[in-house]
Amino acid sequence: MSTDATGESGGKPEGFSEQERAAVKERAAELRKESSRGRAGGAAAGELDVLAKIAEMEEPDRAVAERVHAIVTGTAPELAPKLWYGQPAYARKGKVVCFFRSGRVDKERYSSFGFTTEADLDDPSGLWPTSYAVTELTGKAEEAIAALVKRAVG
Repeated sequence: MSTDATGESGGKPEGFSEQERAAVKERAAELRKESSRGRAGGAAAGELDVLAKIAEMEEPDRAVAERVHAIVTGTAPELAPKLWYGQPAYARKGKVVCFFRSGRVDKERYSSFGFTTEADLDDPSGLWPTSYAVTELTGKAEEAIAALVKRAVG
């Protein structure tokens, strides 16, 4: 069945998939948890949340997420780890700059590392990538992520 420009199929709205609904619920729970913590202890608790989420991941996503976490926190210690839609993310002043998405959790064939509009990656050409597929981290890929994170935080 095909959908039209309004996202409708057969006259009925499609709505969110089960996976999308779960992500929205997870994000709502994250926001409740963040607001109950307040500012005190938020950064340390965010780091623990991210590390716990990474530990839950299946291989090879866990190994990739661990390296991404080390690269981001080592390159830009001013970014605070936090969960965002149930996945590891890194924020400046509470706003997510970059994130890791587990391919296995998202039921995709690869994981991804991406940036939000908070990242300073704009290119004068008017075209630049905001998300990268990640299946493994070679030395070259690690260098690229570090350079992108450094650029993203200015």
